[in-house]
Amino acid sequence: MPDPRPSGTETTAMLGESTAFLDLLEHTSRVAAVNKPVLVIGERGTGKELIAARLHYLSPRWEAPLVKLNCATLTEALLETELFGHEAGAFTGASRRHIGRFEQAHGGTLFLDELATVSLRVQEKILRAVEYGQFERVGGSETLSVDVRIVGATNGDLPAAVRAGTFRADLLDRLAFDVLTVPPLRARTGDVMQLAEHFAVNISRELGRDLFAGFSESARAALVRYPWPGNVRELKNVVERSVHRTPADEPVDTIVFDPFASAFRPAVETAPDAEQGTPPEQASIRLPCDIKTELARLEIDLVQRALVEARHNQVEAAPLLGLGYHQLRALLRKHGMVKSRRRREGP
Repeated sequence: MPDPRPSGTETTAMLGESTAFLDLLEHTSRVAAVNKPVLVIGERGTGKELIAARLHYLSPRWEAPLVKLNCATLTEALLETELFGHEAGAFTGASRRHIGRFEQAHGGTLFLDELATVSLRVQEKILRAVEYGQFERVGGSETLSVDVRIVGATNGDLPAAVRAGTFRADLLDRLAFDVLTVPPLRARTGDVMQLAEHFAVNISRELGRDLFAGFSESARAALVRYPWPGNVRELKNVVERSVHRTPADEPVDTIVFDPFASAFRPAVETAPDAEQGTPPEQASIRLPCDIKTELARLEIDLVQRALVEARHNQVEAAPLLGLGYHQLRALLRKHGMVKSRRRREGP
């Protein structure tokens, strides 16, 4: 059986032993063998593209191409030509024929990310290609036939989009032979440290360090407790940043969740026509949201700003937050921000 793991750094998000993650892998393996379209649903940063790759490499099509396209990055016209190709002279600047992703993926798998962003007109052409395996290049009249398995992905609610009239019900019916829902990282807390250590070892190697000195207990607690709204992608960034900011021979003691935290961070100016009474911090939080996540972010940001302002003197930082010293210490422990005193000890 082929190795279903993509090469390189893409393997990072495929680590885990939690029940939710193992159930997903088992479901993926079962549906991979069926020559039908599949939808992969999940929050940003959960690894939907990696699940699509696993579907392909465990399928009978594994030796054929796996072609990927992020639909959200292109305008309607460009998306149409990228999907179906165009003939020379189809539009201004089209000096030669362009082979689209459907043709490139012939015999293999076409992964369409951010599927919910596709316009209704392009959805209609996708439906025909999925249903009958036929389409015409932009500017062409020849009907082409392809054999392609479609794997679509989105972090949106496609049934809700159908009800809102922004997604075709017949296309959803055709694509949703089976649906794989990727669990968010907060639902697989048992995998956090395995992933974090993997990312830490990789970035240590990238930084030219001989070894990774590990995480302190408070850092480990902070990593496990944090709700990770950005999921595995956010975990990777946070771990790499924290390792980078820690001396090579010391364990990571402070987890840097917010790289923008600074006492000198510029204030957000309210636009003249902005609605009165809406603080910038609240306006930047988009609903729906995870209120626990947002409150944790705010607490960490305010504590870090107060510490910088007080030159990391906790006695002076506490009143800046309207707290007593012991209250501030409790907040630091809550977020894994307690500094080890080992590095201050002299001979």
